[in-house]
Amino acid sequence: EVQLMESGGGLVQPGGSLRLSCAASGFTFSSYHINWVRQAPGKGLEWISGITNAGGGKYYAESVKGRFTISRDNTKNTVWLQMNSLKSEDTALYFCTRRVDGGMDYWGKGTLVTVST
Repeated sequence: EVQLMESGGGLVQPGGSLRLSCAASGFTFSSYHINWVRQAPGKGLEWISGITNAGGGKYYAESVKGRFTISRDNTKNTVWLQMNSLKSEDTALYFCTRRVDGGMDYWGKGTLVTVST
């Protein structure tokens, strides 16, 4: 069974940092690109970052470029999202997803990030 499990969310002050983790199981992790997608309260889904299967390609939305860093370790079946200089507008439910041709076929349940004083 394919599973993606996010962790690492929480409450952080503006300007702070968090590191999200996505632990994968049930498939050949090193064969798949992985994305991070978020949903802010009352808003739609926003793709924010992606990493290719071997980790050589990393991509970011303009809204997070320069502040967030994606990485992966295929020996640990894990992808991370290091989030620095957090802003209130980064408050959202963060999902990791498995990318396939044409879209994203599996999603985790999400981890909540709240940026607030």
